[in-house]
Amino acid sequence: MIPLFFLVVCAEGLVAFLLMVKIGPLRELNKGAKHGTMTPMDQVLWRTNLLEATLMGFSLFLGFLIDRMHHYMQKLIKLRSNTGVSKQEVEMLEKEKLQLKEKEEKAAGEVKRLQKEMSSLTENLNKLRSESAEKDKKLETAEAHVAALQKQAADLLLEYDRLLEDNQNLQTQVLGHRS
Repeated sequence: MIPLFFLVVCAEGLVAFLLMVKIGPLRELNKGAKHGTMTPMDQVLWRTNLLEATLMGFSLFLGFLIDRMHHYMQKLIKLRSNTGVSKQEVEMLEKEKLQLKEKEEKAAGEVKRLQKEMSSLTENLNKLRSESAEKDKKLETAEAHVAALQKQAADLLLEYDRLLEDNQNLQTQVLGHRS
């Protein structure tokens, strides 16, 4: 594409130079037409030179047109390549988006599962707390009962000691009466 660009620019320069060369004699012939000294041969030369200049001008115009077309084609090629890259990037982003949605769905399912597990564990914890409170009450009741039994045992032990002492006193009296 770049060699074509240089070729077109060189051709445009050459045609412009030739056009300038052809316009010079046209001016001289045109001066003669103004003075009224134009012969039929001069008229033929003038028309031939005018035709050549017109063709060269048209060729120069076509050269400029080709140059612009070349420039716009290069831009179009760049834009298409950029579009291809952009399409690939869009496809990659869409794939990433799908992957992220899948991960989000998995994470949402995991969160729901963990919330259910947490609620069941909370229920179990509440049950265990209530059972613990009941057992604490039973323990307090049992401790109070044990304390009452210990007091009763201490009272019975004192009563036993007193009765034992009374028994010994009575036995000593009975032995004292027998002897």
